[in-house]
Amino acid sequence: MDRISVLGLILGVAAIILGQIVEGGHVASLLQPTAFLIVFGGTLGAVMLQSPLHVFIDGMRMTRWVFVPPPERREELIGHAVQWSYTARRDGLLALEGRIEEQEDAFLRRGLQLLVDGVEPERLRELLTIEIDAAEARMKQNARIWEAAGGYSPTIGILGAVLGLIHVMENLTDPSRLGAGIAVAFVATIYGVGFANLVFLPISKKLVAHVGRISNEREMLVDALVAIANGENPRIVESRMRGYVA
Repeated sequence: MDRISVLGLILGVAAIILGQIVEGGHVASLLQPTAFLIVFGGTLGAVMLQSPLHVFIDGMRMTRWVFVPPPERREELIGHAVQWSYTARRDGLLALEGRIEEQEDAFLRRGLQLLVDGVEPERLRELLTIEIDAAEARMKQNARIWEAAGGYSPTIGILGAVLGLIHVMENLTDPSRLGAGIAVAFVATIYGVGFANLVFLPISKKLVAHVGRISNEREMLVDALVAIANGENPRIVESRMRGYVA
């Protein structure tokens, strides 16, 4: 569990609610189902309209990374690479063939397979770097649906405010109905701006940061595989990988 994400979300929402209470307002006045429907329904529709189905679905699935991020694997990868380096220097690259199926990560298996197949070091780097770049671009595209939501949400909030004011104008002769329309107008704006800056955009930035870390781990692994292919000393392999951790 990413505790700082949970704490940040709670702190942001609590600050707004506490500010409302300190100013003498009521928390219930911030709860407007109509404004919620306009802002969230409109934002969701806009994001779905701009995104291919697979991008939208993958982006929603990635949201769990905000609270349960992908595990840090740098130390684990360093340990594996050093062991592989010792094995390759002692018994040759073919001795690593039995290690391929032990790996759960598909990228790691492909890297080891290329190493065992005797692919030239620079060719190995080229092939795996292409895969890293493609995967990073795909994951960032998925994460950006939240950035898009952060862009649409304030505008949809303004739209909700205008609709609320239209409702007010239609009922000028009935003072008992003016309050509800004005409440929807202002609360819709709060929902649009607040959730864009407290939820949608932070989620996008957090996901992009995790994508960058995953790509960094893979680049570190590629560097190690190329070093092993070049027959470098295991201590040098470890030192190169430690540079990424630092």
